[in-house]
Amino acid sequence: MQKIDAQSPEAQSADLKAENIAKLKALFPELITEGPNGVAINQDVLKQLVGDATVTDADEKYGLNWHGKRTARQLALTPSTGTLLPCPNESVDWDTTQNLMIEGDNLEVLKLLQKSYAGKVKLIYIDPPYNTGQDFVYPDNFQDNIKNYLEITGQSVAGIKTSTNNENSGRYHTDWLNMIYPRLVLARSLLSPDGAIFISIDDHEIHHLRSMVSEVFGEENFSATAIWEKADSPRNSARQFSEDHDYILIFSKDPGWTPDRLPRTEAANAIYSNPDNDPRGEWLPGDPYANKPYSKGKYTISGPTGRSFSPPPGRFWRISEEKLRELDADGRIWWGPKGDARPSIKRYLTEVADLTPRTLWKKEDVGSNRTSKNELRSLFPESESFDTPKPIRLIERVLQLATSPKSGDIVLDFFAGSGTTGHATLSLNSADDGNRRFILVQLPEPIVSGAFENIAEITKERLRRAGTKIKAESSMFSGDTGFRTFKLDTSNIRAWNPTPEDLTADLLAHQEHVIEGRSESDILYELLLKLGLDLCVPIEHQQIAGKTVYSIGGGVLLACLAEQITRDQVEELAQGMVAWHKGQAPASDSTCVFRDSAFADDIAKTNLAAILNQAGIKNVRSL
Repeated sequence: MQKIDAQSPEAQSADLKAENIAKLKALFPELITEGPNGVAINQDVLKQLVGDATVTDADEKYGLNWHGKRTARQLALTPSTGTLLPCPNESVDWDTTQNLMIEGDNLEVLKLLQKSYAGKVKLIYIDPPYNTGQDFVYPDNFQDNIKNYLEITGQSVAGIKTSTNNENSGRYHTDWLNMIYPRLVLARSLLSPDGAIFISIDDHEIHHLRSMVSEVFGEENFSATAIWEKADSPRNSARQFSEDHDYILIFSKDPGWTPDRLPRTEAANAIYSNPDNDPRGEWLPGDPYANKPYSKGKYTISGPTGRSFSPPPGRFWRISEEKLRELDADGRIWWGPKGDARPSIKRYLTEVADLTPRTLWKKEDVGSNRTSKNELRSLFPESESFDTPKPIRLIERVLQLATSPKSGDIVLDFFAGSGTTGHATLSLNSADDGNRRFILVQLPEPIVSGAFENIAEITKERLRRAGTKIKAESSMFSGDTGFRTFKLDTSNIRAWNPTPEDLTADLLAHQEHVIEGRSESDILYELLLKLGLDLCVPIEHQQIAGKTVYSIGGGVLLACLAEQITRDQVEELAQGMVAWHKGQAPASDSTCVFRDSAFADDIAKTNLAAILNQAGIKNVRSL
């Protein structure tokens, strides 16, 4: 039985460096060599494979560069030492929901989600701080970011002062770039091959952000920059120009990605009419001419009154003369009310597709800042904590462009704020009977005044109230309006950090690898994360030999975290677990986990592992 300690792969988040090396090795095995610290890349071989001129370490090279970029990249590749603790009491429909609300530093959370959700997120929408000089910031810590997070958020004895990213700091752009860069690197690996990321931003950092996202996602994966008309009216107090819009940068994981069409609106349909009472219904006159040369597109045709028509100079008929006469005979050509106008090809409302998305998003279609404030005020009449929340219809448009209603698509927002993305997902699901899922991540950023202590509390409460409102207004909708809450914290597995002053006490404390005060549920969900299972996967439990045994994901993971297992209980416990495992018949290899300190001696531990191994359960671990 192999023991899991703080250094074991099963106790750590995904090692992105190791994964990158494995990908390179699969493509070019000859690149891999051994260096002073283990596996290394042979740069000379790399130059031979791709050509000397394509490999450079020169100081002057094209791209966005800033102080701290190298450290920011390393920070993204450093595994997390934390876990996510389940909070059923702060959740809604814990047992059935597929949605997640995670409270914590999004950098660490993104690392922890890698094993379970890499390549599975269909859409990422984020509304990061715009770097206006009033944004809440804190420094990421390369050595121990979990400890750093707990201190900053007041969950540790020590405290680190938070501040705004003031323009006078001398590192105004640098601090913002160092914050956003590692998060984008981690976000990309979570996107599915057919996924896309939408990022809201304003003029302060759009030029830097576009360059950075091009580097992380690839220039070829740039899709569009949408312009959102956020203002209802001009700001007459503006010193130079009234800023009426924000931007949404859109990048995909793969250059072949295309957005979905938008549903037709009443305004789009209103331009269709039926002046000749065509039995096929309302139609719109289409341009009969084309700019592209067409061999059958040069001819003269006569209308009902005998008037002749030819294409203007430099243009051509869109269809051949034969086809035009065929359509005319079928009543599909319009010659004007008197029959003497140039011919137009009828485009029927019943035959047109949904709308091609445009890059200008008007407030009438997706809402404005005032819209979003009113939406939030209707849910929180007691609080005014957000100046610039996003309107629900804006995020619904993003969802319509990048997700499908019935595919269980996962939507991730790791700057969740007031929770608009979660609210919009629930709202759109109720409108089109969809089953989209959301994962929200929000730092418990303190609020100076108001009814809530921090922003994460507002996020959770909005989801509760939004779900209740949607159920009340959509009685026919039986979909998921709940969410599971998790909170970032240190790992349940005790790390070996001895102090020379009291080594004996450290040795005694380390006999129990699980941190004191952590529940079986805490440990189970860390196992889910570290083994790469969905945090919403079903968990069953049975009593076997007087012990509680858990089965996760239909038997993919079996766990007994009892604090004591004696020799005479081993046989009954092991055989019961084997029988349950056979009944579930999981599709993949299973892992069994026990508490190491529970066994009376090594004989009990060895016997239990042997019985499980004989039954085909080879991955037996202890904590």
